[in-house]
Amino acid sequence: MMDDSKTTIGQLREMVQAFVDRRDWRQFHSPKNLAMSLAIEAAELMEHFQWLTVEQSRDVADQPEKLAEVADELADVLCYALAMANELGFDLSSAVESKMAKNESKYPADEYRGRYGPEDTGT
Repeated sequence: MMDDSKTTIGQLREMVQAFVDRRDWRQFHSPKNLAMSLAIEAAELMEHFQWLTVEQSRDVADQPEKLAEVADELADVLCYALAMANELGFDLSSAVESKMAKNESKYPADEYRGRYGPEDTGT
C-alpha cells in the first residue's frame, strides 16, 4: 500500500497516466476538460462540508465513513490536478515551490500571523 511519506509525486503522476493510457482517455484530457473536471470534483468535495459549522467540519476526521467519502473526493481533485500537469508537461513540485515563494512574499508571516489580512486586527 502506498503511503504519503514514501510515495513521490512522480509515482502518483505515473499511476494517473497509466490509468488514462489503458483507457485511451488522453483524447478527452484537454486542459479545458481537465480544469472543468477538477472544478466539478472540488464542488463535490465542498458538498460534504456544506452547512456544517467550523467545528463540525473538523469533526469529520473522527467519522470513518464520512472521512472515507471526503478522501475519495479529494483524491479525485488530486488525480485531475496530476492529469493536468501530465497533459501540460510541467513539473508540479517546481510549480508548488514557486507558488509558495510568491505566497511568502505576498503574505509575510509577521503581518498575517493569525489573521487573514494586514488590516484585520484579530478582534
